[in-house]
Amino acid sequence: MKYVLGIDLGTSSVKAVLVNDAGDVSAEATAAYPLIQEESGYSEQDPDEWVKGTLLAVRSVMSESGVAAERVEGMSFSGQMHGLVLLDRDRKVIRNAILWNDTRTTAQCRTIEQVLGDRLLTITRNPALEGFTLPKLLWVKEHEPELYARADVFVLPKDYLRYRLTGQIAMDLSDAAGTLLLDVGAKRWSAEICEALGVDSAVCPPLVESSDEVGTITAQVAEQTGLSPATKVFAGGADNACGAIGAGILGGEATMCSIGTSGVVLSYETDGSADYGGRVHFFNHGQKDAFYAMGVTLAAGYSLQWFRETFAPAVAFDSLLAPLGDTSPGAKGLLFTPYLAGERTPHADAVIRGSFVGMDGAHELGHFTRAVVEGITYSLRESVDILRASGKRVSSITSIGGGAKNEHWLQLQADVFGAEVVKLTTEQGPAMGAAMLAAVGCGWFGSLAECAERFIRPAKTFQPNAERQKQYDELYSVYCDVYAATRPLNERLAKFR
Repeated sequence: MKYVLGIDLGTSSVKAVLVNDAGDVSAEATAAYPLIQEESGYSEQDPDEWVKGTLLAVRSVMSESGVAAERVEGMSFSGQMHGLVLLDRDRKVIRNAILWNDTRTTAQCRTIEQVLGDRLLTITRNPALEGFTLPKLLWVKEHEPELYARADVFVLPKDYLRYRLTGQIAMDLSDAAGTLLLDVGAKRWSAEICEALGVDSAVCPPLVESSDEVGTITAQVAEQTGLSPATKVFAGGADNACGAIGAGILGGEATMCSIGTSGVVLSYETDGSADYGGRVHFFNHGQKDAFYAMGVTLAAGYSLQWFRETFAPAVAFDSLLAPLGDTSPGAKGLLFTPYLAGERTPHADAVIRGSFVGMDGAHELGHFTRAVVEGITYSLRESVDILRASGKRVSSITSIGGGAKNEHWLQLQADVFGAEVVKLTTEQGPAMGAAMLAAVGCGWFGSLAECAERFIRPAKTFQPNAERQKQYDELYSVYCDVYAATRPLNERLAKFR
């Protein structure tokens, strides 16, 4: 039997999965690493921690599985998007990586808008937001000029990890699309943007397709992991692009909902000229010559994690979510907005913060839990509504991530979205997408779609309940009004944070 490795470099941990040629996961392992948050709004990591964690996870997978090294033919990667890693001429890290959820770059975003105007959306298909890479690059240029002057190339998190495993520098199109430096339609770095903002285009790495082979692992990495030095390495993709691959979002109007730390609603696009006017993101897919439209909730699963850690730290997640089956839609008149880290879609607002609305003395832990879960799902529906308003038919949604682990939440998604929701038999998300890129790269299949037929298996579908859907439509209308009502209050509170 043959095997490939899928490695998903997340925000809090790295996950390695070993997948055989039947699409079965033979072993998996994770390794955590810390965030560095020295000031409010700052979010950084030490890139070397990614490497240590990955080597540990892969070594654990190989040890657990007992698979012979030569049977693992290839590996590929999925990674957290947008994070800025600066390397000098010796390919040494210059400073900690600035991550996607870092919000220090509001001033740089306004500069980008002022300099580029409408050309920004025309070229990159995305607005200037704090999470993207270009604003981070400009922030370093402005606030740490001595470090910026040392920079020879920038890469994104999984590209740095891949460099450390292979010695080769490259960036795939799906991840490059999240930098605000890529001409998304033309699939090349934008000389116009670089020149307009004073960025030397030489700092942009070579571009490759997600399925391109970029080398083999080094002898040292082979020794540290138990892999063969002949293991082929394929470029990989952004976590959302790989999540789409791993969920079978590979054609037509296929759509997925992914609830991890952040939440994503993503829909397949074949037309590179599709225009959403910046209301949702528009990126290159991990599948060659394809694209996807995507809305983002910044604090999706994070909202539930925060709620548990703050108000019910002794309660396991399964126990916390158990009352979803007993409480009614609307959580007895309690509503939550998941703006703990600001919001991305549809508001693109770094100032807004979350709210509980409608609290009274009759509310118990189960009502609060339901309100948090409903609020996360309402936020994701805003992205579904944008896709539908553009003419896209969203009748079936594949759900992955933490939101797919609880069947009550899956039914709630079907009721709120007004669409069939599909749960997969084995849901490995972006890690499976990375493994599929490696499997196709190794020649096991002629295409990702062919690979998906073997690797991806639906387990259960959830249909919207007409009565609950009607209730949620009314509740959702109230939810949508909370943003405008609380925005001025949060502006006044911001100076106290």
